[in-house]
Amino acid sequence: MNRLIRQLVLACGRCALAAAALAAAFTYASNDIELPVLGDTSSAMISPVQERILGQRVLKAYRSQVPTSSDPLVIDYLENLIGRLLPYSQLEDKRVDLVVVKNDTLNAFAVPGGIIGMHTGVFNYAKTENQLAAILAHEMGHLSQRHYARRLEQQKNMMMPMLAGMLAGLVLAANSNGDGGMAAIMATQAATEAASLRFSRENEQEADRIGMQTMYQAKLDPYAASDMFEEMLHATRSSRRPPEYLLTHPVTERRVSDARNRAMAHPRTAYPDNLEFQLMRSRIRFELEETPQTAIKRFKNELDGDNLSPDASRYGLAMAYSAAGQFDAARTALKPLLEKDPTRITYLIMSADIDVAAERFKPALDLLESQLKLNPESYPLNIRYAEASMKAGQYKQSAELLERYSRKRKNDDYLWYLLAEVNGLNGDILGVHEARAEYFIANGIYDKAQIHLRNALKLAKGQFQRTSILEERLKYVEHEMLEMRNQ
Repeated sequence: MNRLIRQLVLACGRCALAAAALAAAFTYASNDIELPVLGDTSSAMISPVQERILGQRVLKAYRSQVPTSSDPLVIDYLENLIGRLLPYSQLEDKRVDLVVVKNDTLNAFAVPGGIIGMHTGVFNYAKTENQLAAILAHEMGHLSQRHYARRLEQQKNMMMPMLAGMLAGLVLAANSNGDGGMAAIMATQAATEAASLRFSRENEQEADRIGMQTMYQAKLDPYAASDMFEEMLHATRSSRRPPEYLLTHPVTERRVSDARNRAMAHPRTAYPDNLEFQLMRSRIRFELEETPQTAIKRFKNELDGDNLSPDASRYGLAMAYSAAGQFDAARTALKPLLEKDPTRITYLIMSADIDVAAERFKPALDLLESQLKLNPESYPLNIRYAEASMKAGQYKQSAELLERYSRKRKNDDYLWYLLAEVNGLNGDILGVHEARAEYFIANGIYDKAQIHLRNALKLAKGQFQRTSILEERLKYVEHEMLEMRNQ
């Protein structure tokens, strides 16, 4: 058990049961969990600025220890959905950072400072975009009311174990089948006083109310929250192990009833589902299949029977055929979708993906380039074009695009990972060190970032502007490392 874990267990020492459960939860993990510097938690109330700094530190520590999704289509879809909700949320600071976790369990969370996390498994439980949006709106409700800061104010003597336990539970939940994450969360809850649990229920009610208001103002279905709660209750009844989400967001029959009663203040009308949600759902379900062949069988069965979206099933089938190397079958499956909706970027990217998988790089790059001219800001188009260029051996072209786009998404660790790879293939060793440094900074791994920045400075001698930038980044990294040592 490493030093941070020992400190955390000692902080919970007043409750032996909590300490034992927490130690067991940490033992369950295959790797030590690194906890971020949480800042000064001795003051009664953290400011919004402190909250933002704390959130970024937790995000970096979390992202470096969990399997996150790098699928630009899924990430872009979720960012757009969040963007649709944000103008109607009560968040004063509209900056929200998203982290998508590759895990098939039902879990979503919010972290102080505008961080929203979602397991890809949520797509398996949510049957419509409105149900997914209800979860996001609920998390925004927690953030807008600063429930975490208010809870810390109440429990200031338990700040460190609560904050560290929250992160530890989230990391364990993302890296396990759920048992470890539940143990850590329950241990942290056991270490707090009973008033904390009552306050938590009040927080949930407030987030429900605000989330529903956000949904309605965003012209989304206010009844979706109660529908999603029912899906969660069903998941609880059909499994011996409740989803992690239900531990941090307990759902009862009364809560379902309350949500439905609130929704009845609004007329129940038909809300058409967004096809893009169903397409992303197919992407997630394809990833969960063990082999492309089992995915082919699944999507074929869906097309032969009743399903939520035949187009999404056909899209999944095209993806599965491509992954199996059956490129003609993949194009045949995709063809009717393109004929029906020839401008949908998701379909066009799939067409390019099939060509890239078949090593038909020119038509793929021509298609992506033409779409980028129409949609130059599109995140999935930029990433796919960079990936396709790299696979086609056009390393300089890929690197130039990623360099430009990195100015828009400075904290995108996958973008920096790609740039480091393509710079390596292009023989640009200085560029490799620069990109790897930014990748490690984005994940809070400052010691490795420091090594790459120092190596980059040696190679950048004589390049004044580049050296100045590198020196500033090194100062930032060394400052963060000093802060960590002094806490």
